[in-house]
Amino acid sequence: MLPEKIRLLEVLKKAGFHVPEFIYLTAGDFRNENFDPLEAFFRGSCQSFKVIVRSAHPLESFFKSGTFDSLEINADIPGIKYARKRIVHLAKTAKKLQISRQQKFNNAPELDPEDMGVIVMPFIQGVKVMAKKIWKYWEFGYTNEYAHKIQCESYITETPHDMKLLGLSEDIQECLGFPCEIEYIVSNISDIHVVQAKDISKVELLDESVSRRSVRLDGIRRIRKKRNYRERMVYVMDNKSFYLDIINRCEDLVHGWGDRDCSIEDVLQIIDDYEAELEQFALNHERFAVLGLSIKIPDDLYQIANHYLEDTPELQKRLTSALYNNQYRIDYFLAESDTIIAKDRIRLNLCTHDAYGIDTVRNPVWFVYWKFEKQDHIVREFKRLGFKTGDMIGIDIDMDERPTVYRL
Repeated sequence: MLPEKIRLLEVLKKAGFHVPEFIYLTAGDFRNENFDPLEAFFRGSCQSFKVIVRSAHPLESFFKSGTFDSLEINADIPGIKYARKRIVHLAKTAKKLQISRQQKFNNAPELDPEDMGVIVMPFIQGVKVMAKKIWKYWEFGYTNEYAHKIQCESYITETPHDMKLLGLSEDIQECLGFPCEIEYIVSNISDIHVVQAKDISKVELLDESVSRRSVRLDGIRRIRKKRNYRERMVYVMDNKSFYLDIINRCEDLVHGWGDRDCSIEDVLQIIDDYEAELEQFALNHERFAVLGLSIKIPDDLYQIANHYLEDTPELQKRLTSALYNNQYRIDYFLAESDTIIAKDRIRLNLCTHDAYGIDTVRNPVWFVYWKFEKQDHIVREFKRLGFKTGDMIGIDIDMDERPTVYRL
């Protein structure tokens, strides 16, 4: 089955739109080492030493944009093989939770990452623009993903920098015959390249006094500002307490404290239970918030936990490996939330789809924050009011962009 992104790009290319040269490689091409067409593509259509390798799984259209990855890589066969291997690996690890959630909440089908094909395009230096029509108006989301020294914030506008984008988007949607999300790259010399289109026709677009049970915070970062209230099930994350539990169990192991004998398995079980709790919460709630009383692991506790068992190197190695992998599990969990409430030292790294993809129209990402110097006071307030995992919370944003968080 031909992936949607390949099929639609071929339609647009035949219709005369400015689509970069590309080649589609199936999973079978990689299994059979069928790279003669790829070598011909490098010789005839790719003059740059770099290419973009994008995922092209046959079932990819059933998943949200951005679920699978793309890589910038050297324009040679080992580079393409590495990129495809990396995309498959990420689908099995970093994106596993995201895929599982879509299969549960969005009826996405089961898939085998090993069936992954790829599309190879020449690398184009420039700004990525995503366009789609929301009700009566087109919107254009901009991200300068390839800037180095100077990074620009992602932003959305109804007035593109070049009005040709508006007419071009109308023409593409008319050509395809259904509402679509169109991805462009505008090169440094202002050439507009159509690099992807996605069918979004099936995507649905849809005062109480709380002073005694609310916490007023300092600000919010968000790209879409049309709505000023939301309700979410909340997960309360306290990684400081989590690490203290690990250290206490290490003390039981080393010194023989506690009511019973303790082994390294007991220490590792704390980590396994925490990761299972994160995954289960994410799979139970399609939309959720994370209240980060402590997201970043304190440096001193991190050092203590990693070195507590240094007199037993084999045990220390197992614990260090588990703690290292645990940080990735926490990141994967945070990436699935659409609302993070934390101190202002936390930064969200939003990719193009996180910032202004079609799925953000109804549920844009919010980062609600308090100032770093208020950390101890705010954490005490949340604990005093009894915020706990599984609570439903409301977030109300006033005219000054000041959020108030309260339990429902």
